[in-house]
Amino acid sequence: MTKMKSRILLVDDDTDLLRLLSMRLSGAGYDVAIAESGEEALGQIAVFSPNVVITDLRMEGMDGIELFDAIREINSSIPVIIMTAHGSIPEAVEATKRGVFSFLTKPIDGKGLLRDVEQALSLTGSGSLGTSGAKDDSWRREIITRSPAMEDLLGRLKLAAESDASILIRGESGSGKELLARAAHWASSRADGPFVAINCGSIPETLLESELFGHTKGAFSGAVQSHEGLFKSADGGTLLLDEIGDMPVSLQVKLLRVLQERQVRPVGATRDIPVDVRIISATHRDLEESIEAGTFRQDLYYRLNVVLLEAPNLGNRREDIPLLADYFRKTLAEKSSKKVSGFAPEAMEVLLQAPWPGNIRQLLNVVEQAVALSTTPVISADLLQRAIRDTPDKMPSFAEARRKFEQDYLVRLLRMTNGNVSQAARIAQRNRTDFYKLLQRHHIVPTLFKSE
Repeated sequence: MTKMKSRILLVDDDTDLLRLLSMRLSGAGYDVAIAESGEEALGQIAVFSPNVVITDLRMEGMDGIELFDAIREINSSIPVIIMTAHGSIPEAVEATKRGVFSFLTKPIDGKGLLRDVEQALSLTGSGSLGTSGAKDDSWRREIITRSPAMEDLLGRLKLAAESDASILIRGESGSGKELLARAAHWASSRADGPFVAINCGSIPETLLESELFGHTKGAFSGAVQSHEGLFKSADGGTLLLDEIGDMPVSLQVKLLRVLQERQVRPVGATRDIPVDVRIISATHRDLEESIEAGTFRQDLYYRLNVVLLEAPNLGNRREDIPLLADYFRKTLAEKSSKKVSGFAPEAMEVLLQAPWPGNIRQLLNVVEQAVALSTTPVISADLLQRAIRDTPDKMPSFAEARRKFEQDYLVRLLRMTNGNVSQAARIAQRNRTDFYKLLQRHHIVPTLFKSE
């Protein structure tokens, strides 16, 4: 399990006090950085990404309150503790009303300092120290970032994850919404339960209900055994409804009922089954516009949008491009047993300046093509420029493409034959038994096509 020390940034123009507090916090197991002015502290935040900032109230130039306001603009989830002399206590009290986490009076009491730091870490979702001075950051193990915007998002995500509130993640295609959903699951009390994801836009409307809620044996022709559905599969854990904005309105009504009653009724069943599932939704659409257009229910929107998280696109977190590109390069080179040691400086400039409409998914595809075609240990700028031009925004895996083709093919056949399985099997040149197995694998209900 990955362990990381909690990071504390100390800010004061008194170098002797900085040295003393730094020794005390380092001895308690924290990773400490220091800054002798508010302006220097802002530069440190971008590099050091502190979990807590401790600053003096009165400093030359930018004072503690101005630094607090600037930090809130950068990352509103970082707690700020202010140190103050007795004469300025009223100012410190007023600062706490504005959102400063707490204030400490000088001379600083060591126990009080550690107590406030512990509380700041625990109450903001950063985790508290164990006896080893390390905290568990494994919940964010798939997130690669040094972006202040992403750190702000992750801080809010962890706070939301620790409740059982529904989370809606909005962001462009390829921006890592599913990775954020997984991080929220791992940061929650349901981390030991299942994490189940479904793309609501990739499954035909006639199949989505059975996929979500399940069906009983004999519910329709070809249902030789019961299918429990994804809600039941995710019982005790988290269900990600990806691209929720593409869900048909007719199913939105049924989904709302499940969320309200916490029960599902499989297709063909007469009784409801209780489920305990935490819902995370994701979409690239503006659901408020969809509500106005009549394609998304307002009551469902309020059920799903208890906490809204906006995933930044890659263009708004360009400082992460070198980290992500190098991670992809190492992973892909190891997988293909190729000796690709890095990017030429000009090549990295190409990556940093590219528009990336397909976000992280497109960056992965570009690096994958460059690694595959590189004949030298260092990836050149020309190779990356060609890859950016040639690589589509989204390339499905072979398994995904095959599954989608089979599903679309079977649906098309049943529409053509009005749900007549025997006729569809003859057109497909498959025996009836094998054809039923294909339908069962894709949870396709033939009788639903008879009404069409």
